[in-house]
Amino acid sequence: MKHSLLLLISFFFVLPFFAQVPYNRALPNGYTRKASVAEQVGLTTISVTYHRPALNGREGKIWGQVVPVGFVNQGFGNGKLTPWRAGANESTVIEFGTDVKIEGKPLPKGKYGLFIAYDPLESTVIFSKRTEDWGSFFYDDKEDMLRVKVKPQPIDKSVESLKYEFTSQTPNSAVIALSWDKLSIPFKVEVDYLKQQLEALVIESQNPQGFTSQGLNIAANWTLQNNYGLDKGLEWATLASAPAFPGDPTSFSALSTKANILDKLGRPDEAAAVIKAALPYGNVGQLQQLGRQLLTAKKPKIALDVFQYNYNKAPDQFITLTGMTRGLSANGDYAKALEFANKALPLAPNDANKQGVQAMIDKLKAGKDVN
Repeated sequence: MKHSLLLLISFFFVLPFFAQVPYNRALPNGYTRKASVAEQVGLTTISVTYHRPALNGREGKIWGQVVPVGFVNQGFGNGKLTPWRAGANESTVIEFGTDVKIEGKPLPKGKYGLFIAYDPLESTVIFSKRTEDWGSFFYDDKEDMLRVKVKPQPIDKSVESLKYEFTSQTPNSAVIALSWDKLSIPFKVEVDYLKQQLEALVIESQNPQGFTSQGLNIAANWTLQNNYGLDKGLEWATLASAPAFPGDPTSFSALSTKANILDKLGRPDEAAAVIKAALPYGNVGQLQQLGRQLLTAKKPKIALDVFQYNYNKAPDQFITLTGMTRGLSANGDYAKALEFANKALPLAPNDANKQGVQAMIDKLKAGKDVN
């Protein structure tokens, strides 16, 4: 009786211990470690959680042996043909914070089991709704969200422990590559960065820090520089330069942004009117820059008006004299431009500026546009 009681007590102590250990959460076994890698692509956070099997002396025996070719019956689980788990132990899991494109194909935001059907010529990367399984034993193709074909790439240096890394990054894309032994399986992820950034700016423009003349102008200028969301940018630039809160009607920067957006939207007359209104609020440097921008935009007549205004405001300064040189030259009046260039030469603040003006003088004497 005493012996039976001891066995019963032992049973109750041991049972909770096993009940608290999830059977599908393996401890490190010496050559397989759990890992995760995450990066931001555009404004999208992407993470991969996986186990890292090691070569452990199996160099040259991974691809096509340890990792089988295609879909195989593993002799366990649901009995179906299954792909590789793209790692070890639990299913490899990849998560996207927003909608993305994989190899040009759309995939909604969310968490997915990542599987690979290896083939030396063209492997299949699979994104499945199953994320909590042990490996791929219970993989079911009915739960696939996306399949893409990619070409495995040989690598020079052998990778001992399987790893995932982000490579070939651009503002709106990255390549996620699985590397092990002397082979890499990469797939490209793209995000709609411009759409995401515009949406973020919309939110920021409505908070206390963003709903200011300066903040709205920054947002408007972003649309101008990226040629994206220009209608929204015009709305922001108009608010930023308005006489009512939160605008500042004396902001040369906001007015310039508004004028440039109007021009890009094909409304040149309105743009010219805004530029004219902005001139009294610009300093010498700002007006010179505006004139140069107008020359770049192939608007020589308006540019000359800006350079002339700047010269009248600050006559006989090196910067305004060179502005007049450029403005007159762009409009074909080389003789008059040469007069201003000759006046600017002795006022050059350094050798580099002096050489630049001399080069303009030489071009004008040869009947060439200095721009």
